[in-house]
Amino acid sequence: MTAPTGEVYRIDWLPGTDVSRGTCHCGAQHTAEDPVEMWEWMLGHPEGHAS
Repeated sequence: MTAPTGEVYRIDWLPGTDVSRGTCHCGAQHTAEDPVEMWEWMLGHPEGHAS
């Protein structure tokens, strides 16, 4: 997903699990089983992780 500011967010599925790993444009990562939790973390940047 590319935001209007040019920030890139990536979500990868970890094979063999129900876990997704999200990587923010700043390089911070987060894992979650719930896709809603993942997107809330991503879109809440920089709250909750270093910018």
